[in-house]
Amino acid sequence: MTTRPTKQLETFPNPKPGRDYHILFDCPEFTCLCPMTGQPDFATIRIDYVPDALCVELKSLKLYLWSYRNEGAFHEAVTNQIADDLIAAIQPRSLTVTGTFWVRGGITTSVVVTHPQTT
Repeated sequence: MTTRPTKQLETFPNPKPGRDYHILFDCPEFTCLCPMTGQPDFATIRIDYVPDALCVELKSLKLYLWSYRNEGAFHEAVTNQIADDLIAAIQPRSLTVTGTFWVRGGITTSVVVTHPQTT
């Protein structure tokens, strides 16, 4: 596995696919760039998901999040993109991604994206 930023999310089989349980990740060192000014935006990304057949591998998640460091992205867009990419990679039963972005211009932004399982 690489140690460079990548958009590739690696997976592994869920060890308990018959049980609903939550996997929670807190990623307090997320950075991307403001698409308007090019200045860095700092955030905590929180991921809470109930796996189905697959789980996301932790190192690949770290490298995936790192890949945003030099990309311009609005808070709403990047939080939704993270959710979309996780859904595509692991097809969880449910998923919530919360992006809590630090103060910029006196405003703190939180974006919450949820994905329930559809039947």
